[in-house]
Amino acid sequence: MDPLGRVGDHYEPEGDPVAGEPRVADALGRIRDHHEPQVGPTGADQAITVLAEAQHGVVGRRQLRELGLAEGAIKLRVRRGRLHPLYRGVYAVGHRCLCLQARWMAAVLACGPGAVLSHRDAAALWGLRPCNRADIDVTVATRSTRRHAGIDVHRPRTLPTAQTTTVDAIPTTTWARTLLDLAAVVPPHHLARALERAEDLQLLDVRPLDALLTSHPTRAGTRSLRAALDAHRPGIHTKSDNEALLLHLCREASFPAPLVNSALDLGNRTVHPDARWPTHRLIVEVDGYQHHRTRTAFGRDRARDADLQELGYRVIRVTDEDLHRRSGDVLAPLRRLLG
Repeated sequence: MDPLGRVGDHYEPEGDPVAGEPRVADALGRIRDHHEPQVGPTGADQAITVLAEAQHGVVGRRQLRELGLAEGAIKLRVRRGRLHPLYRGVYAVGHRCLCLQARWMAAVLACGPGAVLSHRDAAALWGLRPCNRADIDVTVATRSTRRHAGIDVHRPRTLPTAQTTTVDAIPTTTWARTLLDLAAVVPPHHLARALERAEDLQLLDVRPLDALLTSHPTRAGTRSLRAALDAHRPGIHTKSDNEALLLHLCREASFPAPLVNSALDLGNRTVHPDARWPTHRLIVEVDGYQHHRTRTAFGRDRARDADLQELGYRVIRVTDEDLHRRSGDVLAPLRRLLG
């Protein structure tokens, strides 16, 4: 602080209890003797910028201290709007307009060394399925009891380093561990869709999954993931969670496996029914509100149904609400027609 009471960028005098000579803090916040070469303020901020650029625009206090910044230097940058607190000990650099990757990185940094993104958010990072939750899933290897608003902290008994990795510079669980964790927190048809997506991304390998399931026989999610793997049919890909739920209900009811989104030639065009049983001349279409709510879509669906009926198919249309709330009403006619 200068004689006018202003806080300067370059130094703040402090008494030296040994030599009695004034000591100053350089731009990184490190205390040095007055005769040492002084680092310009851009040196600290440039180092912070380089670190932030590698971490989607966020940094942790521990990392800033490792760069050499003292607590006073960190607080000064917070006051001046260069660092914006996100969680305790985690800051956005320059602004608060954070992308999703930045929010993930900040949550991991907030939970300390060894923390990794996991469960639903790790699945989103891997591209296995979207996550729209406000809270972020993070797994920690320690028994720390610290809580952070907006972070759902998971504390497994063990988290081997072989089950962690880095994706897009963000520490996270491996794709196999992510599927195991995901199996404990999402419905079976969501898990089935994640397996389909893993196959699309050429990630799916049964061997590491089998090894993981064998080493965690009693872990939450093991039974669900094993069942999903047993039911998974390579090359079969649903287009929505509702279609995946329909297939799950059919498997639970022991119905014959349908063709899913397979091409069917109507003469004047080719269609891809959601679920088709050629032997039974039966088609089930799942009508989500988003894609079937307009008058044009209504007319198109009816014209398509008429063409299918000319080929001898019976078409049953169900809504997403039917599947979620009235699954028994959906299964009853299918049981009669497929019996």
